[in-house]
Amino acid sequence: MELLIEFLNVLKGTLLDVVPIAAILFGFQFAVIRKPIPHLGRVLIGFGYVLVGLSLFLLGLEKALFPVGKLMAEQLTNPSFIAGFSEDLHASVDAVKKAAEQLQWHDYAWVYVFAFMIGFSTTIAEPSLIAVAIKANEVSGGAIGVWGLRIAVALGVAVGIALGSYRIVVGHPIQYYIMVGYVVVVVQTFFAPKMIIPLAYDSGGVTTSTVTVPLVAALGLGLAETVPGRSTLIDGFGLIAFASLFPIISVMGYAQLSQWISGRKATADAQSSAVAEGDASAVSGKVQNDKMVMATDQS
Repeated sequence: MELLIEFLNVLKGTLLDVVPIAAILFGFQFAVIRKPIPHLGRVLIGFGYVLVGLSLFLLGLEKALFPVGKLMAEQLTNPSFIAGFSEDLHASVDAVKKAAEQLQWHDYAWVYVFAFMIGFSTTIAEPSLIAVAIKANEVSGGAIGVWGLRIAVALGVAVGIALGSYRIVVGHPIQYYIMVGYVVVVVQTFFAPKMIIPLAYDSGGVTTSTVTVPLVAALGLGLAETVPGRSTLIDGFGLIAFASLFPIISVMGYAQLSQWISGRKATADAQSSAVAEGDASAVSGKVQNDKMVMATDQS
């Protein structure tokens, strides 16, 4: 019963959020375009699906994804886990506290591994990224591979979240990381293939969507709460900025690497063709020379 009441409250809030969007869409359709909406009944049913789906999703975030992300961060940063204390040994509070004070950034290796893997897996499953990758493949005539783009973006997010987790552990100011990252993006923009640049910039946005954001946000807040000396407000936020920045770098890097490989292959093919043509010319010249010798002998 309590869960049903929570769902109805979330449904009410979702309805208030969706109504302005529906008002704009229907208002432009009837007041500006002045044409009836085709299959109005089907559209209204679709809006109902959206309301119920969003409500269930938001409730699921609150009940599952946020607690799981926070719990994983707490467990991975627990001094008892990092120091290797066994529950059977019943380590004293003083021993755990002493271990926490002596921890260094490299002691949180499992945190970085988890951040990398959760960033990669959630991005691969991101519906918005899948949609963009399919459209990019269609528009480019197959030049941009669906899986190539998805893996490039996922690797960027994974590296970004792992680096962001390191920043939380060591307590560095976030602005220096972001400024250096965008300097790299600007430099890459001058050298990357022109057709990939807008797509690379958009890739940073599609990663911060329904699947990635809840877990990443929960991970950052959980780390800031459990790592000694960190502020939840100052250090807990910012992982999503890393998840938006690094896919731009990785997608342009993927395009530059593909272009370099294609260039090397084209150069190798050209050299092979030149060698083959040279061999053919040599054979032809030898045949002509033999014919001239035979003609001389006959005369």
